[in-house]
Formats: sequence, C-alpha cells, structure tokens
Amino acid sequence: MARAAFEIAGQKIARGAVGTVHLPVSIMPDHTPVNLSLQVHHGKREGPTVFVSAAVHGDEVIGVEIVRRLLRAPQLAHLRGTLLVVPVVNAFGFLNRSRYLPDRRDLNRCFPGHPSGSLGARLAHIFLNEVVLRCDCGIDLHSAAIHRTNLPQIRISPKDPVTAHMAMSFGAPVVLTSPLREGSLRAEAAERGTPVLLYEAGEGLRFDEIAVRAGVAGILRVLRGLNMLPAKGIARAKAQPYLCRSSSWVRAPAGGLLRTFRAEGELVEEGDVLASVADPFGAVDTDITAPSSGILIGRAILPVVNEGDAVFHLARLSPKAAEDTVEGLTQQLESDPLFDEDEII
Repeated sequence: MARAAFEIAGQKIARGAVGTVHLPVSIMPDHTPVNLSLQVHHGKREGPTVFVSAAVHGDEVIGVEIVRRLLRAPQLAHLRGTLLVVPVVNAFGFLNRSRYLPDRRDLNRCFPGHPSGSLGARLAHIFLNEVVLRCDCGIDLHSAAIHRTNLPQIRISPKDPVTAHMAMSFGAPVVLTSPLREGSLRAEAAERGTPVLLYEAGEGLRFDEIAVRAGVAGILRVLRGLNMLPAKGIARAKAQPYLCRSSSWVRAPAGGLLRTFRAEGELVEEGDVLASVADPFGAVDTDITAPSSGILIGRAILPVVNEGDAVFHLARLSPKAAEDTVEGLTQQLESDPLFDEDEII
C-alpha cells in the first residue's frame, strides 16, 4: 500500500515530493501579508516526522543559513518519514533585525499562544499547532544575542532520554542541560509530548562558518540516528562532546576597555586570567580570572564594558562517564541547571 500524502493547510504533499506551504499569520499596517512559511519533505517510505526551525528570535540569522544549506543537502533525496523545515519563525523580528516582535515581546515566552491573543500569542499558536505538535520531535536553532557569541552547543531537557539520544547523535562540542522555561517552545512542546533539541551557536546578526557547518552536519547526524537518512555521506563526529552540568557568568569587576585573552571553547583552570579591564587613561588595569575550572561556552564581543557586565559564560564539566550511554549522559547532567541567554543581565 502506497504511503499517504502529507496534508497541511489544505495542501497535499505526495510521497517522495517536496512542497512549500505558507500559513497566514497577520497583515502588516501597510496591508502586506505575513506568513509562516515552511518546506515539507515527505519521504517515500514510512518514518518519523521531525521539524527543524530557525529564527524564533528574529536576529538569530545563523539558524536561517543552517536551514538553507540543509535544504540543499543531497541526502534528503533518500529521506524516510517527513521533515518540516521552517527557515524563519519570527518574520517580524527577522525583517527588523530584532530579537523581538514589534511589541517587544519575546516569541519564545509566548507559548502555547492563543488564536485571538497578542501578535506573539497568535504566531506561537500557529507554529505550535500546525507544525510542532504534528511531529515526533524537533530541532530548534538559536544563537547568542547581539554582541555575544556562543560555542556550538546542544541544550537538552532535564531527564529526557529522547533529547539525550539526539544530542549524542548531533556531535556538537558541548552538551548541557537547560531547564524548561515557562512560555518557551521547548517547555510547551515537552508537555505535549514532542521533545525539542536546542542548538546554540554563534552571534546574533552574524554568520559563523564553523557554527554553520557544525549545525548542518549535526542535523544530518540526528536524522541518521532516527533512521530517516542512510549513513552514506554523513560523517560521524570526530570526538565525544564535553558534558556540562552547571554554568555561571563571569562579570566585569570594573568598567572600561576589555581585552580578552581566552576564546570560547577553551578549557580553563581556577585562577586563570581570562581578560583585563583598563580605564581609558591606562592608570588602572584589573584582571578577570576564572572562579573555577571548566570550559568557556560563550563570551562578550564588545570591547567596552560596564562594571557588572557578563563577559564570559563558564560551564563546569561533568565527571567522565564509565560508559558513553544515554543513561550515563542523563545522570551526569542532572545537576544545577545552566543559564539561558535571557538570564545574563
């Protein structure tokens, strides 16, 4: 019996076909229509349904580039199951080069949304119900905010073996647990039974070639791990990821000009000098040292800082597991949660 077509928004995508769908969201003040656009790859053979989304925050353009390259991957011609790909979730923020919606709401705090609520609530409702909840699992692509950069890293939900398994397949340099925040896509999707893996890498409004390549390769590995793609042409990760159980922000002890001596991805020991802050006259020079050992997973980009500004994101490493298993990963990461991007101020 032939596989049935995939139906969404009144459109049918036949087995083995690719279709682009536009879900109406709103009408802008100048009467320009705004859609939530996605591409559907409906494989010839049965398999899971998975979504990949980018630009929930409009300034996170690195995810859009990852999606663009993913859609050109030749491996998708052999897809099992169904892949729903949304290059830009928050079109309003994307067009305005802003993290937020026009009313300054954070879309990632608007879930589950409501069909007659605020602009963010309406967009969240459409994305959640028309895309996310139709899937077995998903991958949501993010970056640091503007003027900050993140090491490529995977964030998984606490005590969730599905995202832990996906994280091991992805092969990012760092895997860490991140709590489910009220109103976020991950929290609402998890409550409804759709695990979501979060990829963080790079800087807002900027491309980072290493982070882009890591994102594309990781998504292909996850799809391979779900038996949606053949192994041919998909390279395995070269090294096991660092597992991190908690994190803290290292802040500037004084205002002035910041000179950084360490980069994201570097392992540091307690007491290592990470950066120095000097006043414009050069009379006072204050070192910023690591409060503990760990790995730098993010840092500030701007060379001008105020006293108390978050400069480095330092994650503490979990002890090495006896076995690299999903159970071992989950046990190692069940500790203090890491800070979200919105908690750095």
